[in-house]
Amino acid sequence: MSQTTTSLHNFNHRFPIHSALSSGTATPVNSSSHHSPPTTFSYTTSNPAHHNSNSNACYTPLESLEIVSRMGVKKANMRLDKTFLSAVSAGMLLSFACATLISTNTAPWYQENAPGLIRTLAALVFPYGLVTVQMTGSDLCTGSFMYTTVAALHRRIGVLKMLRHWFVTFWGNLAGSLFVCLVIVGYGGIFDGALYSEESLIFGYKKQIVPAWYQIFLRGIGANWLVCMACYLGCSGRDYFSKVVGIWWPTFAFVSLGFDHVVANMFLIPNAIFHGSPSITVGLYIWKGIIPALLGNIIGGGFFVSCLYYYLHLQGHSDVAIDGSYYEAKHRPALAGTYTLSLIQHLVIVDHYYFRD
Repeated sequence: MSQTTTSLHNFNHRFPIHSALSSGTATPVNSSSHHSPPTTFSYTTSNPAHHNSNSNACYTPLESLEIVSRMGVKKANMRLDKTFLSAVSAGMLLSFACATLISTNTAPWYQENAPGLIRTLAALVFPYGLVTVQMTGSDLCTGSFMYTTVAALHRRIGVLKMLRHWFVTFWGNLAGSLFVCLVIVGYGGIFDGALYSEESLIFGYKKQIVPAWYQIFLRGIGANWLVCMACYLGCSGRDYFSKVVGIWWPTFAFVSLGFDHVVANMFLIPNAIFHGSPSITVGLYIWKGIIPALLGNIIGGGFFVSCLYYYLHLQGHSDVAIDGSYYEAKHRPALAGTYTLSLIQHLVIVDHYYFRD
């Protein structure tokens, strides 16, 4: 028995079997095995004793962007039906916050005498919408403009997979927003009162009719610049409260400044149409509402956040550990044969040593 144990020990020492043969699982990492080529998407975990001793500290900007990249990979590789339903959920959750925005702005005296104050008060409560979206793992297309772009820049996903996620989440957001706008709020009679109905029309008019096309485009850049900053800062928190604080203030800034967020407008403009706006049509909304805001949001999130901070923090940087965990992201099918051959060799050696006559 002791001889067999010694032989097994010598065998394991001479012929170590790599844990990377497992598919889609976590693989322990230490100083000698971290560089082993991965065979699939996986997270690698190290000894918890190596983790940051101050667990209450926020993640650094570099670590936060690494988290953004990992989330982008996860989102882009989600099944299409789950991606769509996640986007529907996000559209519905953000629509509730948009309804609160209309309700809070229904204050005629303040609108006449202190419009900046009432806008600020409304902006203080609106961020709960993005908080619920982020904390439930739901997908806004505007957030995807950051998450999947960073993952693509990191060469962890392809451009086509990134664009597919944008496309699916956009239509899911629209479906969820229209459901809340027309069914829950509209037919639910939430804004049937004269003052609420009037504010719905005025809010839509100021969003859709007053500004020029290029102004909505520029406001779209500012909106998703701040929204993606909110998502980025949210990723720097280690606990619930820190994440909420990170998300809250940039979102407050975008609403208080009156910027145009394409998903928020999926509630605000159809809400005005539902209440009988004489000047807003579906065609006008598509041409002057969706298109400029969408293009601006892509630039705001994809360039001013994703490209900028990827260049500052991740470009040219080696693999980044999150709480001691490294990410093995690149699938290398060419290496699968190497591992298969290695396994066969191990089996042959086992047979030779222990099962020969």
